[in-house]
Order: sequence, then structure tokens, then C-alpha cells
Amino acid sequence: MLSERRLEVLRAIVQDYVGTEEPVGSKALTERHQLGVSPATVRNDMAALEDEGFIAQPHTSAGRIPTDKGYRLFVDKLAGVKPLSSPERRAIQNFLDGAVDLDDVVGRTVRLLAQLTRQVAVVQYPSLTRSTVRHVELLALAPARLMLVLITDTGRVEQRLIDCPAPFGETSLADLRARLNSRVVGRRFADVPQLVQDLPESFEQDDRGTVSTVLSVLLETLVEETEERLMIGGTANLTRFGHDFPLTIRPVLEALEEHVVLLKLLGEAKDSGMTVRIGHENAHEGLTSTSVVAVGYGSGDEAVAKLGVVGPTRMDYPGTMGAVRAVARYVGQILAES
Repeated sequence: MLSERRLEVLRAIVQDYVGTEEPVGSKALTERHQLGVSPATVRNDMAALEDEGFIAQPHTSAGRIPTDKGYRLFVDKLAGVKPLSSPERRAIQNFLDGAVDLDDVVGRTVRLLAQLTRQVAVVQYPSLTRSTVRHVELLALAPARLMLVLITDTGRVEQRLIDCPAPFGETSLADLRARLNSRVVGRRFADVPQLVQDLPESFEQDDRGTVSTVLSVLLETLVEETEERLMIGGTANLTRFGHDFPLTIRPVLEALEEHVVLLKLLGEAKDSGMTVRIGHENAHEGLTSTSVVAVGYGSGDEAVAKLGVVGPTRMDYPGTMGAVRAVARYVGQILAES
């Protein structure tokens, strides 16, 4: 275990390097921070930190920079989550309150996170598997053609066209709509198949084919992989950090184009706590020079999706963690009220 003094030296190195973008020397540390010890002692502490892999010397510079291991210790032990100011919180609320539907909520959240953190923002759409049914609407477009509209508790709307095997009257349609909603509203998607499996048998023989077709389309909608959608914004912010990516920014940009990679980075939505992955903790080769800060958001106690940011390992971790957490909380409130 590192001594408290060496932890303080590491904290000072991380803060200075993030702030100045320059390798940090012992003289600068003693001038800028009240460490209470001589420059010689600080030099000894820095040598010990370097021996243990928490800091490194880039090129022939006299200064040191944090390693992935150093940032990890900083995040785990030294970095509190920096709270947002009252004006910042009000700005978040005002910006998100204007959203008109789920797509608008996600779009605004991406823009807001990118602006607040000056990183790349990633927001996953609420997962259908963790949603409940708010309403199922059935609309007649023609005697044998229907539209199914599925609305979730998170405000997500899915629409499907259905070609029926036979004409379906308005009375039968109203009956099916009522019976379907009485069984599935407020229930989890995973429970729906069992709840509706015997529904066709309760209809007249002539209508059973259409009822079965409607249920088939409904169940397909519940299991489709469209749930793994996300939105990304602020990629241009990476151009400000060119020197943070040793060779080229291209592998990072290529990785960000792969949504499967981003979904893995954000992690499982059911894990709603804050996660910070630093440098080589990111399995994808193109992202080993980046850090990912992510947290779950939802309309209740349970997370329905993740949001977060991707940026260079030299990032303001307390500020970024605070912004990501605050935005997630506001998005959750909006979903709960929608």
C-alpha cells in the first residue's frame, strides 16, 4: 500500500497533468501544492511511484505523467465526484425538459453530455427487455390490414404493419384491443408471451387466424434486436486531444463507428452503478488510449440503459463523473414523468 503522502503526490501529478497537458516535475509540484515536504522528498516519492508503475517518464522529459495504473488508483481512492453547480444543473434541466419524445430525449442527452464534458458522448436507448408495456394500439388501415403500435413505459414507440389472413371487423378489432391491453399493460415484456398464449381460443373461429397473426407480430417486436440502439455525438471533440493519442486518432474513430463495441464498453444496463474503464482495461485494441465513464439510467430504481462518455485517459475524472451522473439522473426523471 502507498503511504498517504505518496497518494497525495500522485493526486497532485494527475491534477497537474490533466490541467496543463505537460509532464510534471518535482519542482513544479512543490511550488503548486502544499505537500509539506522538501523537493528532495517529493523526488524520492516520485521515484517510488515510478518503480511501482503509477507514473512514467515520457521520452527524455524531466517530468512524469500518470500511467493507466496511476489513473486507476486516482479514480478508486482519490477522486471524489465533483458536483455540478446550480447554474449547470438548471441548464441541464431546462435543456432536457424541452424534449418532445424519446428520440428527442436521447438526441438532447448526447449533445448535452458532449458539451458538458467536451468528450464523445454515447447514449443507449432504453432496452425493451427491461421495459414494461404502457399500451398496445391496433388501427385498421384496410379490411385486412392493421397497424400495431407498441408503447413502453420508457416512452419508446414501435410500429408494425400487419397483413391479416382475412378481413377483420371493427367490433372484433375493438374487442382484441381491449382484451390485449387488459392482459399486458404494466407487465414486463418477458412475461407477455405467456400472458397472451391462449388469447386466440377466446375468439370466434373465423377471427382466430387474425388474432394469432397480430400476436405473432407483437411477440416478434418484443424480441427484435432493435433494442440495442444507441446514439453518439461529439466525435469532433477528439480532435482537441491529438497529442493524447500516441500514433494516430484513426483506431479510436474506427472503434467508435462499431456500435457493438460501444455497447460492450457501456456494459450491462442492469449494472446501474458508475463504471470507469481506463486505457488497457478497454478490451478493444483501438480504445486502449481512451477512458470510458458510464452509468445506468432508468425510470425507477432499475436501470433500463446506459449513457457515458469516451475520451483520452488524460481526462478530468471528477468533473466527468459528476456530469455523467447528473445527466443520467435527469434523464431518469424525464422517463419517469413521460
